[in-house]
Formats: sequence, structure tokens, C-alpha cells
Amino acid sequence: MKKNKTDLQNLLEVLCRSLSEAIVFVNEEQEVIFSNDAANSLLNIKDGEWSNQNINLVISENDFLKAVPETSEPCFIEIKIEDQEKNSKSIHLQASFKQLEFQDEVYFMYKLDPSQPEKQAFEMNRKSEDQKEEGTSELRQIITELKDEILRRKEAESKIKAALDKERELNELKTKFLSLVSHEFKTPLSVILSSASLAEKYTTTEQQDKREKHLNNIKLKVRSLNNILNDFLSIERIQSGKSTYHLEDFPLSRVINDVIYDANMLSKKGQKIHYPENIDGIVVHFDEKILELTLTNLINNSIKYSPENSNITLSVEEKGENLFIHVKDEGIGIPEKEQKFIFNPYFRAENVLLKQGTGIGLNIVKGHLKNLNGQVSFVSKEGEGSIFSISIPYKNKK
Repeated sequence: MKKNKTDLQNLLEVLCRSLSEAIVFVNEEQEVIFSNDAANSLLNIKDGEWSNQNINLVISENDFLKAVPETSEPCFIEIKIEDQEKNSKSIHLQASFKQLEFQDEVYFMYKLDPSQPEKQAFEMNRKSEDQKEEGTSELRQIITELKDEILRRKEAESKIKAALDKERELNELKTKFLSLVSHEFKTPLSVILSSASLAEKYTTTEQQDKREKHLNNIKLKVRSLNNILNDFLSIERIQSGKSTYHLEDFPLSRVINDVIYDANMLSKKGQKIHYPENIDGIVVHFDEKILELTLTNLINNSIKYSPENSNITLSVEEKGENLFIHVKDEGIGIPEKEQKFIFNPYFRAENVLLKQGTGIGLNIVKGHLKNLNGQVSFVSKEGEGSIFSISIPYKNKK
């Protein structure tokens, strides 16, 4: 039997078991799905004896469904039950039934009463319209309660499924985070340990240059680890809504000059970073540190994922009350099937897995810009490069 029928049986068990009226539920295939205690006693059968059996196999002479009307309005029929355990004693019953639709399936509800001879029984039926209406209302109430209970169960199942999906997502993120931390911290820590061991070997004044080289290497790696930790803290602050910002007026050229100067220190052999034109008069009203962090992230990604002797071009465009800054490179690009995940935390495309990185920089950029009424977007083609664009509100142009 289908799962929804099993749910229906469970609900009928709760709602109809103790009713004084004899109730039998039959499905469209004429299988008995439920009979309450009053019906079992009236028919002299054991609890569950008819369950899942075809009604025509346990009722000898009459077909329950022969008298079903075209409408779902209740009516009355006579049925004859053969009592197999009591020497085939016949029991005449009067059945009031109604056709119902429940979860896109058809059912028939029967209310059974001991009857007198046929003519007398139907005369009594005509005189008891009020009682019939009362019984019908009772059945309607049962169906309403059943539907409400099914709805509540579906809502509960939906909430449980959403909670399980969220827990699975968190577990996947935790696994990625632990793997990322292990990978990103392992190499710098190994370099720090190696450089410290070598530095302590240079003890004379003549070896000062070699000692300073290893000490500077240690400082560089410590600074790298500190930046990674700051990125993790930034994600936590953004997600918890604890980020704070300082909005002020500043010239756009100042930020771009600083970012490009630092980026040139990291660029590969032959890489050229092209300065945007006509920005000297642009003053923006924004958080300067966040804009610097954003452009640094985008330009450093272009450097990292572009080959030697390639170009990285910055351009600025004014549209309405927003300022657009584009960073274009000639790098490896982002695979089309993975582009929808690019702003997810800890996500790294399959073509950059062997390169160092945390996969959280773009997520941080998107979070900060969103908090400051800005946006970040991109277009990319694998093997041809990418263009990342940010839009920020600006105050005026002098």
C-alpha cells in the first residue's frame, strides 16, 4: 500500500478508533483500509482481519461499490455480511456512505447500523433525515481533522528536511574549512620552522645578511598567516552582522594608486597592470579600507590566475549615481559549470585547486559590498580570462 494510505490509516486509528458509530474506510480498489472497534464488534471480526483485503472477498453477495452514486452526496444501501466464524450467519446492515477525495485519491466512508427488513429500514431512513445530516456532519468533521493533521505532518516533515539539509551543508563547510586550514597553514608553518632553524646557525657578524634573509622570510609567512586569520574573522563578522564601517569622502585615485603599487610587488614576470584613465577628479563617499580590500582581492586574483607577460586592466565607469570599477585579466578563466558557486565560502574552481588560496576572498568582498549598498559581478570564459566588476555609490565628481 502507498505511503499516504499508511498515513491515513494511522490518522484514522487516532480519530475513529473509539467512536461509537461503526466506521469502515474502503479505497478505490475496493480494499478495506480501516475498520474501527464498533465496526469490528458489529461484524464480529478481529481487529485488522479485513485490512488490505478486497471487500468483495469478505462480503459474499453484494458489491460495496455497485450503489455508489455519481455525486458525492451520502445515500443508503443494504449489504449482507457472511459471518465465516459463526456458521455463516447472515447479518443485515444499513450502510450510509460518502465518496471522498483525499490527496488526489478516492475513498469511501461507510457508517454501519443494524437494520430491519428492507422496506421498514428505508421507511425509517426517510423519517430520520435529521439523524442522517448529523452523521454526515460528523463524517465531514472527521475528514477535516484528517486533512488538517496531514497538513501539519507535511509542514513538520518540510521543516525537518530543511534542518537536515542545513546541517548537511554546515558539515560540508566544516570539512572544507578544516581541509583548507590544514593546507594553507601547513606550508607557511614549515617555512617558518625551516627559516628559524637556519637563522640560528648564523651566529657571526659576517653572517648577518643571511640571518636577516631568513628572519624576513619568517615575518613574511607570519604576515600571510595573519591575513588568512583575518579573512576567517571577516567571514564570521559579516555572517553575524557585527561588521562596522566608516564612511567618508576620499579621492578614488588614492586608493587605486596604493592598490596598484602593492600589486606590482606581487606581479609575475612581464605582467603589466594598466592604470584607469580620467579618475583624478572622482571623489567617492564610501569605506576606504573596504574599497582597498576589494580591489586588492580582485587584482591579486588576476595576478595569481594569469600567466606571465599578460595584461591586467583597470577601468572606471560612471552610471547614474553609481561608480563601476572593472578589473580585466587574460587568465585561465572560470569553468562555466562552476561560475554559480564562485561567491560561496571556501569554494575553489577545479582548474585552480593546485594553486594556493582559501576560497573565501570573493565571499568577503560580496558580503562587505552588500552591506554598503554595493555589488560585485563577473563575466568569464575558461582559457580566455575574466572581468570582475564592482559598483559603489559615490557622492560627487569635482
